[in-house]
Amino acid sequence: MKQDQHPDYHEVVFRDRAAGYASLTRSTANSAETIEWDDGATYPVVDVEISSQSHPFYTGKARTVDTEGRVARFERQYGAGEREG
Repeated sequence: MKQDQHPDYHEVVFRDRAAGYASLTRSTANSAETIEWDDGATYPVVDVEISSQSHPFYTGKARTVDTEGRVARFERQYGAGEREG
């Protein structure tokens, strides 16, 4: 493998301020801001707007789309129409 070809892969904390959640992982993301983690070490921190802790799909607050109602409304408006065959 060629040397100096890949970006620096290091430990980073991703923080979701809206949910009050942070996780330590490895990434190539950089940040000038740092945070002291539970283990006492200091890591760069990247703030994200949405994570699995605040995303509606993962929290169970997602809206469901009524596709059957949309089809019925379309058929009422434009008629069921007969297909040519």
